[in-house]
Parts: sequence; structure tokens; C-alpha cells
Amino acid sequence: CNLLISREPIYGVGQWAARYAPDLLNLWYREVQLLNDDRIGRCLDRLFDGLDRGLIMAVVRQVIDEFNISLDELHNDSTTVSFYGAYEEAEQEGHVRGRPTLAITFGHSKDRRPDLKQLLYILTVTDDGGVPVYFTSANGNTTDDTTHRQTWDLLHELVGRSDFLYVADCKLASSENMNYIARQQGRFITVLPRTRKEDQQFRQRLLKKPDAVDWTELFVQTKERVCNGKVIKTVVDRVSVCSQDTLSKEGYRLLWYHSSKKAEHDAHSRTRRLQRATRELTELRDRLQGPKTRFAERKKVEPAVEEILKACDVESLLSVDIHEQEKARYRQAGRGRPNKKTKYVKEVKKQFDLTWSVDAIRVAEEEACDGIFPLVSNVKEMTAEEILRAYKRQPIIEKRFSHLKTDFSVAPVYLQSVSRIQALLGVYFFVLIVQTLLERELRQAMLREKVES
Repeated sequence: CNLLISREPIYGVGQWAARYAPDLLNLWYREVQLLNDDRIGRCLDRLFDGLDRGLIMAVVRQVIDEFNISLDELHNDSTTVSFYGAYEEAEQEGHVRGRPTLAITFGHSKDRRPDLKQLLYILTVTDDGGVPVYFTSANGNTTDDTTHRQTWDLLHELVGRSDFLYVADCKLASSENMNYIARQQGRFITVLPRTRKEDQQFRQRLLKKPDAVDWTELFVQTKERVCNGKVIKTVVDRVSVCSQDTLSKEGYRLLWYHSSKKAEHDAHSRTRRLQRATRELTELRDRLQGPKTRFAERKKVEPAVEEILKACDVESLLSVDIHEQEKARYRQAGRGRPNKKTKYVKEVKKQFDLTWSVDAIRVAEEEACDGIFPLVSNVKEMTAEEILRAYKRQPIIEKRFSHLKTDFSVAPVYLQSVSRIQALLGVYFFVLIVQTLLERELRQAMLREKVES
């Protein structure tokens, strides 16, 4: 209740509860004053002892039956929960009261906070209202591609059949993951990573023989606005699919799409990255030529340039040259006021300068591939448009992560015990379920009453 309504930290729950009639929180009057952070901590201990697959599935099955939730299409993704503190005792996996605990440690931060330790939070939601149906947490340095097979097995047990549609991001698109699901008669949709050979081959084909790629328009997305009493339609996006059937190296359907909206986004993104890189290189050049510069050697300048190019993701688009020159400076050999007999000592100091240019050929190559993206699926009965629309429902899980981090403020976590932290993440999962069910009930009621917004 507190997380849904007020989002108080654990030490403030007692004061928050005192403002309500006790029966609203299933408490007796005298129990309210006993509600302190120590008691809540002990409750988290007991929840940790019981928070296993059986408990989570029992709750979720009750929700599915009570609200008649469809499990035909499930979306999976993960995020990271950051922790402010050393957590030295939790850097390695361990056991508390016979149950395993996770390692709060450094890893690939999806919050872009590599300076903070973290845990991985894996969530699966339904297409029917985006209701969370399973969660698990993993060590902070766990990679996403290693979690999908175990997640799919859990969902298989929950759904009771294997023909549900499993949708996930490009971390699912490994041969091991896709083959595992296909062998179990499962169905999946995912994105082909840019690192795959098939991706490079298709982009080269677009560059060398663009006319040989035949595109078929799938749909046009429009937006309506009223101007002077007239309804004006504006095209927001045109989506096409490559007509030629292609296969991944594993033999699954590989569908190439082109989106005019994504093409505009890709072009704007590239321009912003180049502008940012140019701005940061200019600032670095000013520092190099300053009187108190610390860049006295080339081996210090080169990493600084590489860091800028990498951070802006323009390593292949910008060519940077480092120029070295000697700058002479004269100073008196001794003390005293200068005169005709004063001797001067010449000091030669290295100074560096930067020049850069945009690689027009590489920019043109990227422009030719703007707006394209590949989806991989083993589902043969769905059309190219149906597969695309199923994948475009993937952002519904990002909304749940937004609730978790923004609305419910899961971080920072003011707990030291890793077992209590794992239990608290379970509480947040149950809170997400309630939040989502409230939203789903409201949207269904709006649909019945024909209320658009």
C-alpha cells in the first residue's frame, strides 16, 4: 500500500501508516505503533525465506484466473537496479539461512552509472495489459543472453504449454537461445544484432546494389488534426518489408524492414553525435594549447581523443589527426632585474594540436542504411506485418521499468542486507502487478464506455 500510494522509505512507513484508519491497512489500533523499520526488516527476512518460484507462480496464477489474463504473447526484458554504497560483503554469491544470495557488483549498467554496483532485474509481462507474470533477479555482472533459457522454462511451466509467443530484444538472438526454444516447440521474435554476419551482408547489398532490394509497403501511419474545420492527415511513418525471403544461419525467418520515421531518427541521431564529438574535440584542443596543459606527451593525447570518439559513437565517421610542434620559451638563467648582461635559457616544450574531418563516404554508407532493422522469428504462420506489430508491443515492458524506477523509486535502496534487498525486489514485483491491474481494469472500462482518453 505504501509503495502504491506514497513511496516512503522503509523507516517512514510507520509514520505514514499512523495517518490512516488502522482497518484500511488490515491492522488493529494498537498495532500501528508497533510498525517500525526493524519489524518491517524482519518481515523482509521471512519473505526472503519464502520467496521462491512456487510462491511467485501461486500469486501469478491467482491473478491470471481472477482477471482472465491472456498468456498467448509474453514480452521479456531486463534492467539494472543501482546501489549507492560499497556492499563489500555482498560482492560474491553466498547463502543466508540455507538460501542463495546474489552478488551486488559492477556490470554493464543500463542506468549509465558504471560507478555504482548493481543487480539485474528480469521481468516478463503479457501483451494483455502489460501485466507482470514473472520476475527474477540475478548477479550484477550477469549478461542478458544467459538468462533467456531459464526464463523460457519458467514461463513454459507457468503457461502450461509451449506455443506462446516469446518476444525479447537482440540478446535472445544467439544460436543457443533460439535453437533451445525451437526444440521445445516454442515460438519467438527477436532483433538480429548488428554484429551478425547476415546484417553486414544485407547492408553491403544495399550499398552496392540498392535497386536489387525490392521493398513492399506494409502500412502507413498517419496523424489527424483539424484546421479551419477540415481534417488534415499527416503521414507519420511508412513501413516496408523486403520482399525477398531470407534466412538466418540457423534457418529461421529473417525479415528486413524499413521505417521512414526510423530513418529520420537515425539521421538526426548521427548529426547530434557528430556535433557533440566536434564540440568536445574543440574543447580538448583548447586544453592542449593552454599555458597550463597537462598533455605533454602524445600517449596522453591519443587516449583522450579515442575516448571522445567512442563515447559519441563516431569512430568510423570522424578522422582526427594529432599534430605535434615545438614551442620555444625563454627565461632568465638567474635572479635579479634583467639588463644587458642577463643570460637567458631556452626551453623547448611540446605542444599538440588537433584537426579533424568528417568521412563523407562512411556517412553516405550509413545514410543508405538509415531506417532498416531485421527481425528473426521461427513463426511461419504469422505475416511480416503481424510479426512487426508483435515486436512493436515490446515497449510496454519499458513502461513497467519506468514505473519501477520513476514512480516507485526502487533506487536508491537503503538496506544493507542482500537477503532483505532480494525480498524488497519481490515486493516491488507484487506492487507492479497491482499497479498494472488497476490500469488494465480502467482501460477496459474506458473501452466499454467508449472513452478515448
